[in-house]
Amino acid sequence: MNNLPEKLQKIVKEVDHQIAPKLEEIEDQIVFNQAKVLEAFQDNDVAEADLNGATGYGDDDMGRDKLDRIYAQVFQTEDALVRPQFVSGTHTLFTALNGNLKHGDTLTYLTGMPYDTLQKVIGLTDDKRGTLAEKGVKFSYVPLNDQNVVDYDAAEKILKRDHPKVVAIQRSRGYSTRKTFTIDQIKEMIAFVKKVSPESIVFIDNCYGEFSEKHEATEYGADLMAGSLIKNAGGGLAKTGGYIVGKKDLVENAKLALTAPGCTDEGATIGHLHDFYEGFFLAPNVTGMAEKGMIFAAALFAKMGMNVTPAWDEKRSDIIETIIFNDPDKMVKFVQEVQKNSPIDSFVTPEAVHMEGYEDKIIMAAGNFVSGSTIEFSADGPIRPPYAVYMQGGLTYAHDKVAIINSVRDTFFNKK
Repeated sequence: MNNLPEKLQKIVKEVDHQIAPKLEEIEDQIVFNQAKVLEAFQDNDVAEADLNGATGYGDDDMGRDKLDRIYAQVFQTEDALVRPQFVSGTHTLFTALNGNLKHGDTLTYLTGMPYDTLQKVIGLTDDKRGTLAEKGVKFSYVPLNDQNVVDYDAAEKILKRDHPKVVAIQRSRGYSTRKTFTIDQIKEMIAFVKKVSPESIVFIDNCYGEFSEKHEATEYGADLMAGSLIKNAGGGLAKTGGYIVGKKDLVENAKLALTAPGCTDEGATIGHLHDFYEGFFLAPNVTGMAEKGMIFAAALFAKMGMNVTPAWDEKRSDIIETIIFNDPDKMVKFVQEVQKNSPIDSFVTPEAVHMEGYEDKIIMAAGNFVSGSTIEFSADGPIRPPYAVYMQGGLTYAHDKVAIINSVRDTFFNKK
């Protein structure tokens, strides 16, 4: 962080002073969530032997089964499924849905159209192979209102019309500029669905959300929830995998979709359990560090007159900061500078390309220890108006701060 322009030095000092009280709030949240996780480890008598994992079929994997119980306790659910066999967050979400939806059932998204990769697995694109649509699952969604929140009047009509088997709530924003829904908002959504369509399963896409507040959606009546281990819950150590938590029968249905009838107690974890246990233990702190970094970014960019969401002092419910550039060249330049300030592949220059599952070209900076990990410091976005960068992570507040300052310096202050 050498040779900072005087103007940028002044802005950074102002930001540090401005956000100090907010960072204290995050510290309180970290301690609260850490206590929950520690208690779950203690209650389940975690032993060193539990970290080893099993080979082959994975029969009698006590460490794996104990980790399931820990997740269920922390998220206050009947059961959990934590497995390295999940290849991504999208795969985990698809497995949860696929296991609980049959031909003729309807999936309704309460929070608007889902993000690009979910549209693919639902079957909303031209290629229907292997999708929920090919299976005969119907789809509907409730468009958000002008304030980008749930339109409850429209939702009531759609739920009563479609009688959905599953009502899905997407916590994070995806590649949109709407705000992430807070737990208080999701609590209201769950209560609404239970009143209007009590037979529906309420499913939460919790990607990016774990430990970003003191409470989770499953504490307020959500029936099923899923997320990725290379986001918050893996604490930066998990190298693959995902989790599903919820009611026992619904989680069992997901196990059937992941494995096969008669095989739901199988699935080797050798080489993964140590990272899964330690990562989950560290997750409250790592998530808090990521939130601190994004608070710093929000305040810094706001001082520079840019549009950011959420604002530095807003309530947060995930680890993402959206920075709207309104300029494709500046957007690309900033993402490239983020890559330069990453610990891995700092010498690589990201370029915008078409990626499977996305409609537009995507540019991504992700010089991470775990490929694709978004609990580590990264930035990405689609090359389309308003040319927004979605920044998330990272593992330490110090790295976030250094990388953000350097990236801002070389994007906006150094004319090359």
